[in-house]
Amino acid sequence: MDRRFLTVLGVSLLFALVISSVFYQMTSRAGGSKKGEQSDMRDVVLASKPIGVGVSVRLTDVKIGKTPSAAFPKGAFSKVEEVIDRPVTSGILMDEPILEGRLAVRGSGLGLAPIIPVGMRAVTVRVNDVAGVAGFVLPGMRVDVLVTGRPPESNGTMTATCLQNILVLSAGTTMQADSRGQAIQAPTVTLLVSPEQAETLTLANSEGHIQLVLRNGSDQTIEKTPGRDLSELYGVRRSPPPKEPSMLPRPTPQFRPAAVSAAPLMPLPPAPAPPDQIIVIRGTQKTVETVGVHPGEGAKQ
Repeated sequence: MDRRFLTVLGVSLLFALVISSVFYQMTSRAGGSKKGEQSDMRDVVLASKPIGVGVSVRLTDVKIGKTPSAAFPKGAFSKVEEVIDRPVTSGILMDEPILEGRLAVRGSGLGLAPIIPVGMRAVTVRVNDVAGVAGFVLPGMRVDVLVTGRPPESNGTMTATCLQNILVLSAGTTMQADSRGQAIQAPTVTLLVSPEQAETLTLANSEGHIQLVLRNGSDQTIEKTPGRDLSELYGVRRSPPPKEPSMLPRPTPQFRPAAVSAAPLMPLPPAPAPPDQIIVIRGTQKTVETVGVHPGEGAKQ
């Protein structure tokens, strides 16, 4: 055989061997890194379907997924047993990791009870289509509560705002908004209030007629309104409220002794009228005789 041909053949074989060795090393490194990544994955509990508020998690509601250890969500679970029979306090979407903050303690109850904060109360009031803002009061919205009635010692009807910026927990039996954003027919509305507000709301619902007023969820302002009297609808000014009696002590009247009045003087008897006198002159003698007196008794001068 030609030596030149053998040389070319040997160089070609050597070059092919070097290329094969390099390719083998590259594939082995890629496979090793892939195995390393697979070994660094962790199990995470995911929702197999949307889970609503107040629902207890069941086995059919969850599934196991894989996620890198570095990306494992904080508060997530790796075992299904850790989430079974726990009430949901915030809606969970499909394929979303189930977190500790979305669940209540096992055995805390179902429905609204797990989502009521400590120190707060849930009060349900009956409304109609008008009072319920035509059915557009949805869970998560905030409302003001107006009451219309006749106050004690008042001659007319009055409307006043008794509660403001109140959170709606549920509308009817629904504790979350319609997925299509449609109105919910809600003959009852459950509101989240404090114990004092619960007393106010219950009294307003029993003694008057209540009306729910929608407000912007970002509006946290509390307005001070005086209310509206029935007479004001017809342009009649409201009579001013009676002045409250002053709480200051009244000054003690000083004691003044009564003036001592002198006893009335008895009138003196009138002096007797002087008797009539007649002067008689006889020669050198002058006598004065009193009329009505005998002649020998008159005074002589």
